Amino acid sequence: MARIIDGEDMNMVGGNVRRLRIAKKLSQQTLSDKLEILAIYICRGSISRIEDKKRTVTDIELYGLSQILGVTIDELFK
Repeated sequence: MARIIDGEDMNMVGGNVRRLRIAKKLSQQTLSDKLEILAIYICRGSISRIEDKKRTVTDIELYGLSQILGVTIDELFK
């Protein structure tokens, strides 16, 4: 199956997730815990892989990340 994104990166938001998480002074584990409250289960290791662009992100995960990080989904792509 052809990929929409060329290259090694598995997502386009990882760098912004890391930047916003650090700006909010959240650890990867704390971000994972806050997502769990929204019934979005991403373990700490998967947060790391998202930030390193080695894991894809689902639409539901994007929604949860935007809620916890206090930005719109669009802002995760900027």
